[in-house]
Amino acid sequence: MRHKLLVGNWKMNGSLAANVILLNGLKAAALKPERDIAVCVPAPYLAQCQSELSGSRIGWGAQDVSAHDAGAYTGEISVSMLRDFGCRFVIVGHSERRIYHGENDAMVAEKVQRALANGVTPIVCLGETLAEREAGKTAMVVCRQLDAVLAASGADDILGMVLAYEPVWAIGTGRTATPQMAQEVHALLRAQLAEKNPHAAGRVHILYGGSMRPDNARELLQMPDIDGGLIGGASLNAADFLAIADAA
Repeated sequence: MRHKLLVGNWKMNGSLAANVILLNGLKAAALKPERDIAVCVPAPYLAQCQSELSGSRIGWGAQDVSAHDAGAYTGEISVSMLRDFGCRFVIVGHSERRIYHGENDAMVAEKVQRALANGVTPIVCLGETLAEREAGKTAMVVCRQLDAVLAASGADDILGMVLAYEPVWAIGTGRTATPQMAQEVHALLRAQLAEKNPHAAGRVHILYGGSMRPDNARELLQMPDIDGGLIGGASLNAADFLAIADAA
């Protein structure tokens, strides 16, 4: 059985002082063994997370990674650098990276492979815009995005991934896909994984990343193919984040 996995995406938020309060709040909680928690933080705070969270049950990771190993790529962060800070996870292909930084499916697939090759778990983000949903293109879009990743991957690589379905229209808007809407896409993604590796498909975590909050988490997390959440705003408050974990 897949444990629930809750990953906080701090986005471009945080400060040294505020982070200590948040991380201490998470560490103080009595986490149940069937729930895993992690935070993906801005790169300047990775050292702080490593120091504060080492030895705890809380994992940490980054919000992006370079498709290159090293070299003249000013501003980029390599996966080997992430490993220096003990990162377990890295978010790849978040809609904000796709929209604001022009990352396409091929680049996302390259980053996934770079992470996998270096032992860091990529959290691969997939999702459609409001216009695409209203045009009935949800399945086409998310399957295309996942196809690019799977085409560049070996069958066994699937076991090293986490997927996150993030309907773009539900991120930071207060709108949320109904549990049934989210489950439909999660089931579609799992079926697509099964075409590549039937054994692995049942073991891969598929997270919901569209404004999961304490008041909607329980219904979402009861769906059979929703294995946790990639949580934005609610992860910046320890009580809210832990309330979502309790709903798992």
